[in-house]
Amino acid sequence: MKRTPYSPPRAIRRSILLCAIFAALVITPSLSRAAENLLKNGDFSTGSGDQPDVWRTEAWINKPESFETHWTNPPAPGISELEVNNIEANDGRWMQSLTLGPGWYELSAEVRTENVGDKETGASISVLEDGVMSADIHGTSGWQRVSLYLRVGKQGADIDVGLRVGGFGSLNTGKAFFKNSRLIKIDAPPPQATPAFDLTEIRKQALPVPIGRPYSMVLTFIGLILVAIVGWRVFGEEQPVAQPASDAAKKRTERAARR
Repeated sequence: MKRTPYSPPRAIRRSILLCAIFAALVITPSLSRAAENLLKNGDFSTGSGDQPDVWRTEAWINKPESFETHWTNPPAPGISELEVNNIEANDGRWMQSLTLGPGWYELSAEVRTENVGDKETGASISVLEDGVMSADIHGTSGWQRVSLYLRVGKQGADIDVGLRVGGFGSLNTGKAFFKNSRLIKIDAPPPQATPAFDLTEIRKQALPVPIGRPYSMVLTFIGLILVAIVGWRVFGEEQPVAQPASDAAKKRTERAARR
C-alpha cells in the first residue's frame, strides 16, 4: 500500500509562515543597524601618503621628537592600521569629529600595543569628554577588541572620537596600533556592559555652577549701588567758593600797603 506524504493542516502551515515573516521583520532591522558604521573611513582603507581620509592627528606635545603617527594601508586583502607612537610622555591620538542623534552607541576598535608604560593611561579608544574611554591597554599585547557605550541626550551632540596613547593629565610613552574601528547605534547596552557613559550628565557636571543663592547676588548689587551714591555725595559736591572781600577790607589793605 502506497503511503501519502504527511502534510500539516493548513492552519499550522499558516502559523509557521506568519512566525517566519515576523522573525524576519524583527531580525532584519537589527542586522541592518549593526552593519552601519557611523565612523567615516572606520577601516582606514582610503587616503594618500601617510594620511587616511577624514582622520586627523593631535597631541599634548605636538613635536616630531615627542610624537609621530603612521598609516599602514596594505593591498587587499590586507587590513589597514593606524599607529600612534609617543616617543616621549604624551597624549597622542588620531581623531575624528562626528554629530550624533539621540540614543545609545557602541564605540569599539581592535588594539595592540608595544612598550606602553604601566603607570599612566595606556592605549584606548575614547570620546574627548571627561573620562569617557574604554579599558586601556599597557605593555606589549596582541590584538584585542575594546569598546565603550555612550548615551546621547535628546538634543544630540557633537563629539570627537580619539584613538590614543595616554590621556588628559596622564601622559604616557609607547606605541599602539588600531584597526577595524566602529561606531554603531544600538537600542541599549547589553546587561551589565561596561564602561557606559551618559554624555548629557557628564556635560552638566562640567558646567560652572554659580556660587551663592540668587538673593545674595541681588543684595550684593544693591550694596554696590549704595556705595556709589555715598561716594558721589562725599567727593562730588562742589567745594565752597571764597566770598569777595568787602570795600572796607579793601581800603584797609590799600592803606597798609602805602605805609
